Amino acid sequence: MAPLLALLLCLLLLLSALPCSAAASPSRSSSPSAAPTPLVPALFVIGDSTADVGTNNYLGTLARADREPYGRDFDTHRPTGRFSNGRIPVDYLAEKLGLPFVPPYLEQSMRMGVGSVGLTNIDGMIQGVNYASAAAGILSSSGSELGMHVSLTQQVQQVEDTYEQLALALGEAATVDLFKRSVFFLSIGSNDFIHYYLRNVSGVQMHYLPWEFNQLLVNSVRQEIKNLYNINVRKIVLMGLPPVGCAPHFLSDYGSQNGECIDYINNVVIEFNYGLRYMSSEFIHQYPDSMISYCDTFEGSVDILENRDRYGFLTTTDACCGLGKYGGLFICVLPQMACSDASSHVWWDEFHPTETVNRILAENVWSGEHTKMCYPVDLQEMVKLKK
Repeated sequence: MAPLLALLLCLLLLLSALPCSAAASPSRSSSPSAAPTPLVPALFVIGDSTADVGTNNYLGTLARADREPYGRDFDTHRPTGRFSNGRIPVDYLAEKLGLPFVPPYLEQSMRMGVGSVGLTNIDGMIQGVNYASAAAGILSSSGSELGMHVSLTQQVQQVEDTYEQLALALGEAATVDLFKRSVFFLSIGSNDFIHYYLRNVSGVQMHYLPWEFNQLLVNSVRQEIKNLYNINVRKIVLMGLPPVGCAPHFLSDYGSQNGECIDYINNVVIEFNYGLRYMSSEFIHQYPDSMISYCDTFEGSVDILENRDRYGFLTTTDACCGLGKYGGLFICVLPQMACSDASSHVWWDEFHPTETVNRILAENVWSGEHTKMCYPVDLQEMVKLKK
């Protein structure tokens, strides 16, 4: 097995060094056709691989999904940089909001170049921008061993840059109104555990007990939300973390015998989610003109795992694309590693869910269609608020 792993790793390194000609970001015309009048002006996305739609295609990193079989069930049937076989939650939410798929910030920046800022140049940003970067964490150092990424702090700085660009083109008043009425989606934090705390990078466990580390993360998120508030962001969907301890990677790594989730990891995640929810409630109490809807991804995911027959899944433990027990021993790098029907699986690869799960979670964020996830309001209710 060791020679095979070494061979696959070398292949991955080789692929990551090649141009991304296979990747294709969907144009705005490839998003939902005949869309109704948008419910909000724009959707802005901040996050990690749960929300990345192609940012990392432009970075030197191993954390990329611009190769097959990623994207095989996407609208274009081509890899785009999304860490799934098809759509991810923000795609479904854009559709619900009547908006086109949100393009990656780096793609828009490259198109704009260094020319003057005008209405033509910022056309791709008017209805939203996606800043999410795979391997990114709340802490800047999380995920660094995988290569380049755009951390939470850097993404918020990019949002601030976008605000300035829009203000130059549209005027300050129009930009303030745009940001106040738009939805900002935040989904980040898993890599602070997967690629930092659980790996005990720099002896972090010696310096922080789990609850202390969680408090550090929550305080950091709050500061960035305050930075967004300072540039007139008022509507935020804040995603909690999924049951990381149920991911095929950790089932394999921790030697789960019969697919039982790793309680130690999940307990730490639950504690983080609790802190995130409390912080969001406290924030909107302090700033009553804002609305943060905390969405419990853990709760929504566990409902799927515990009721797989109701949702139509055949397996809740094995990745569709992977290697070894549970498909969690090695990452998905070749089409031949993937199962034939991803819709029967909860997990696409060692860490990420399939398109089917992403759709279910998005429907819960929108309206609690399958189980209530969002507090105090779901996204459908949020967009109706006059705040």
